[in-house]
Amino acid sequence: MENRVPFARMNGLGNKILVVDMRGRADRVTPEAAIALAADPATGFDQIMAIHDPKAEGTDAWIDIINCDGTMAQACGNGTRCVVQALAAETGRKSFTFHTRGGILQAREQEDGMISVDMGKPVFAWDRIPLAEEFHDTSRIELQIGPIDNPVLHSPAAASMGNPHATFWVKDDPMSYDLPRFGPLLENHPIFPEKANITLARVDSDHEITTRTWERGAGETLACGSAACAAAVNAARLGKTGRKVTVNVATSPVKTPLVIEWRESDDHVIMTGPAEWEWSGRLDPATGAFERDPETLAS
Repeated sequence: MENRVPFARMNGLGNKILVVDMRGRADRVTPEAAIALAADPATGFDQIMAIHDPKAEGTDAWIDIINCDGTMAQACGNGTRCVVQALAAETGRKSFTFHTRGGILQAREQEDGMISVDMGKPVFAWDRIPLAEEFHDTSRIELQIGPIDNPVLHSPAAASMGNPHATFWVKDDPMSYDLPRFGPLLENHPIFPEKANITLARVDSDHEITTRTWERGAGETLACGSAACAAAVNAARLGKTGRKVTVNVATSPVKTPLVIEWRESDDHVIMTGPAEWEWSGRLDPATGAFERDPETLAS
């Protein structure tokens, strides 16, 4: 078997993505390869989206989603948009059905180049998020950082968008908080048996929020699509916003916002936003050794 496979360095709203073509192969991108690729400045990433042959009838591909620490993730909305753009350019098709550890995802490239991903239904049940303790109402769980009488953060809304999320509501600029200090503490808090993505969210109006995310297995990220979806859904169920919002990701270098709609008709969350190709190459999925395509070396 040829050791090296095609891959593309892309980004979804600044979220650094490697889209790796593993179709026609039985092997997978190893944790060792992921860690090596994450350590190289040229290929440092938030998630790898490894495209495999479909496992289920009616789907176009199985996608392994790999964090920069080599662990597997169930969902990555920004990465899914990158996969759609890559496959649309290859095939000329606009609509795709993907199978991931988090379930089935429907996605479509729009006429204006924006890409919409059906992220499925949000999950609010404490044991399915999951949480380690029973909470009848997961829109406000008992968790805080800072002094008990004046916490810096408290009472997050918890939900799953295929992966666990905690949304903390803040009044100030999300960039003014010391997320690198308390992000790891919250991600690994015992209340989250599978760890969690931690998001600071400021409600700017009934149709707009601003977010900043510490991503499970990846650390502070420039953008996290599933976290934006969780924040939008949590805002809507608390009555802070309507069911369709613009999400400005504070850390993203791309100023095009995400548009998140939590459809009332079927409870599905639709995320729409951009994706961008940067360069391509070939890599060894066992070791992470890679080379750039010659025509992209100057980019």
